Amino acid sequence: MIIAYDSKTGNVRRFVNKINLPHVEIDQDMVLDEPFILITYTTGFGQVPEKVATFLKRNHVHLRGVSASGNRNWGTSFAKSADTIASQYGVPVISKFELSGTGRDVEQFTSGVAAIAAY
Repeated sequence: MIIAYDSKTGNVRRFVNKINLPHVEIDQDMVLDEPFILITYTTGFGQVPEKVATFLKRNHVHLRGVSASGNRNWGTSFAKSADTIASQYGVPVISKFELSGTGRDVEQFTSGVAAIAAY
């Protein structure tokens, strides 16, 4: 299963580089014709980034799960983009991680991806 991601400040890119899975950085015009897991950041006060929203309009049929990066200083809005996407497209939130994530965050994410891939 491929990991599709978007990174604004480099935190998500650094997280993706820690996992040993095939990945691709999205652009809003991209079309993926295979199942994928999305990793995104959260913008504003918990919103989904516009580029990610546009990408999902084209590709949501193959979306299998979502993870998001955030900053815990935002309280209940921490990595809220994952919750929004999960609710909108009926997929599970695999994980939420702060900034570029820890080793434990990587383990949780890869375990979640393996469980979805096995399903």
